[in-house]
Amino acid sequence: MGVLERIADIEAEMARTQKNKATAKHVGLLKAQLAKLRRELIEPKGGGGGKGEGFDVAKTGDARIGFVGFPSVGKSTLLTNLAGVYSEVAAYEFTTLTTVPGVIRYKGAKIQLLDLPGIIEGAKDGKGRGKQVIAVARTCSLIFVVLDVLKPLHHKKLLEHELEGFGIRLNKKPPNITFKRKDKGGVNLQTTCIQSELDLETVKSILAEYKIHNADIVLREDGTVDDLIDLIEGNRVYVPCIYVLNKIDQISIEELNVIYKIPHCVPISAHHKWNFDDLLERMWEYLQLVRIYTKPKGQLPDYSSPVVLANGLSSIEDFCCRLHRTIIKEFKYALVWGSSVKHNPQKVGKDHLLNDEDVVQIVKKVS
Repeated sequence: MGVLERIADIEAEMARTQKNKATAKHVGLLKAQLAKLRRELIEPKGGGGGKGEGFDVAKTGDARIGFVGFPSVGKSTLLTNLAGVYSEVAAYEFTTLTTVPGVIRYKGAKIQLLDLPGIIEGAKDGKGRGKQVIAVARTCSLIFVVLDVLKPLHHKKLLEHELEGFGIRLNKKPPNITFKRKDKGGVNLQTTCIQSELDLETVKSILAEYKIHNADIVLREDGTVDDLIDLIEGNRVYVPCIYVLNKIDQISIEELNVIYKIPHCVPISAHHKWNFDDLLERMWEYLQLVRIYTKPKGQLPDYSSPVVLANGLSSIEDFCCRLHRTIIKEFKYALVWGSSVKHNPQKVGKDHLLNDEDVVQIVKKVS
């Protein structure tokens, strides 16, 4: 029996099983088996060629955004009108057959946009070119899920299911669970809050499925079976996502007011270029980029070309390495002006975390 048939059997059994406390352990085991089979689809066992990493597109700029959606929802029109890059547009499905890259500059940052070919239902199981498309989506800083406004919820659920099957978690944070393997001592479970789903027996059965019999686990939140499996698998990516509802020129104002209340959604018309300002502003908010301006000694800061850092990698050391990796060896201290310091300027070390639009002057050691 092939991997796809085994996946279908497990999914059918999960659909048949009533979900209650008595069956929680059994459902947890099924979910663990399903996760292992999905990993085999992503990373086939044995030799014979590398992993299918999809369409080779060089990563450029400060961030990368992928357009994911079903065929003919307006991804190519959106890229053409946002970035000025021509991506073939037509009234039939599957017009785009490979990844088309484009670049926009926004608030001083250079952002790469990728128009990915339309994916179909069953993409996570290898149908169409879904594997390659989702492999590229895993490398993105932000995903635009482009939906047709006339059938958004049906398509949204299908796309989320396809992306989740490939280990992409949309608008989620990694679970606050600590998992540490050890050589002996069995499974030790500690919880800092009340658990509704995970108990010692369920945790042990899931770990046994992965042939792990000795481990320390600390649950610092009300975790689920899926959270624990994600942690053990270790190949999940947590990506922010904006649902772009296209073709709003085909609906009424009343319907538009309802759509605006859906979380993480931005309604637009790619053809008429409606509401692009709101989309770009939301994009900037979700990317959480940090712009740092340099100040040479005795001169005014250079506000024309900021150094753009990712959120969480915005220390003085990261800033120096972004300029040139040799600077940190000669680093003595830095002078910072901005919201990350109490005094302007303030002398700081290499571990100081910078905020958006800080001004930095590096002082080197005298050789």
